[in-house]
Amino acid sequence: MVQTPASKTVLVTGGAGFVGSHLVDALVRENEVRILDDFSTGKRSNVNDDATLIEGDIRDSETLRRATEDVDLIFHEAGVVSVQQSVENPIQANEVELDATLALLERARELDARVVLASSCAIYGQPTEIPVSEDEPFSPSSPYGLQKSALDHYARLYEELYGLETVALRYFNIYGPRQSSGDYSGVISIFKRQATNGEPITVDGDGEQTRDFVHVDDVVRANLLAATTDHVGEAYNVGTGASVTIKELAETIRDVSGSSSDVVHTDPRQGDIEESKADISKARDKLGYEPTIPLDEGISSLL
Repeated sequence: MVQTPASKTVLVTGGAGFVGSHLVDALVRENEVRILDDFSTGKRSNVNDDATLIEGDIRDSETLRRATEDVDLIFHEAGVVSVQQSVENPIQANEVELDATLALLERARELDARVVLASSCAIYGQPTEIPVSEDEPFSPSSPYGLQKSALDHYARLYEELYGLETVALRYFNIYGPRQSSGDYSGVISIFKRQATNGEPITVDGDGEQTRDFVHVDDVVRANLLAATTDHVGEAYNVGTGASVTIKELAETIRDVSGSSSDVVHTDPRQGDIEESKADISKARDKLGYEPTIPLDEGISSLL
């Protein structure tokens, strides 16, 4: 049983989005929860009725000040939703990912509020060792990965310099209900839609790329553990410690859905990472994190 923060005033940025909305659902029973979202990617249907919604852009200083007033705890889930978006518009992505996060950390320092923020396995780039531990050198291959590596470092630096309680969670490939399609984090949603519609299931390249897919419910558990841990000022991988090839994933979704779709291969994506699998031993030892939903079970529940 994961200990949930209680009797706190909590802000979830991006609380109408995929991960953020699930996190809000887990917090509202025991806490006063606020959502800050501009609905650029979040959905109004995801907003929990028991939370207070503040609609606005996190980059706006007055909106941020209003949303953070008297908060004890901040879960920072707002950000760019895809690597491709950062490639197409790196300046805007930097404003959303890095500038806004730095302003949020400064505001948290004023309030002495703990910050749990979403980092990413994209900071590692092409890893030198599998599974990937938190000691893996940063070698991001996109503006998104570079920006996440900077905010990840900023979070830990704020604890070291100012004593602000921070935890950075390096998400691997998340999937689950409410997810929109896009990049490898959304590839399960894409394959699901293609299979159920009887369309060809499209796999980039030869499909031998491996990814560590973690269910959103397990990601929520990691956030709740990060909100109550004594091991602050650190970063933790959030995955499963297992991986699957994209080709195997496509075939599994086709078979589980009972689809007759063909699995077809398209051109490989430029700069695609070949292997990715999380070493979650640090999160297990220090946070008490343990993934609970196997990939086949998670896919079956989605389908």
